[in-house]
Amino acid sequence: MPQILIDHSPELALDRAALAAELPRAIVEVIDTTVADCKTVFRPAPYAVAGDGASGEAVVLVEVKILAGRTVEQRAALTAGVLDVLRARIAVPASLGVQVTELDRDTYRFVHHPGR
Repeated sequence: MPQILIDHSPELALDRAALAAELPRAIVEVIDTTVADCKTVFRPAPYAVAGDGASGEAVVLVEVKILAGRTVEQRAALTAGVLDVLRARIAVPASLGVQVTELDRDTYRFVHHPGR
C-alpha cells in the first residue's frame, strides 16, 4: 500500500527502474508490507531550485505515504532507509528531502481496478 512519490529536478538523470526496485525493499525492511504493495510515481518538476539556485544542486523530494499507526521510530527508520537509497543512487550534488505521511485508515481506500 505504501505510495512513494518522487518529485525531482527535470534535468536530473535518475535510474528510475533501480529506484523503483530499491525503495520498496527499503520500506519492507521497516514496516509490515510487501514490495508488490508499494506504488512508485516519478514526477519531474518543471522547475526546481535549491535555495537561490547558486549551488546548482538538483532537488529530490520524496514523500512516502503509509497507513497510520506506525511508531515514530518506524517512521524515522523509514526516512533513514529512503535517504540511504537516494544517496547511493544519486551521483550529483543534490538537496534531498524525505517525508513520511500517514494516511487515515478509516477513510483511505485503494483498489486494483481490473479495467473494463
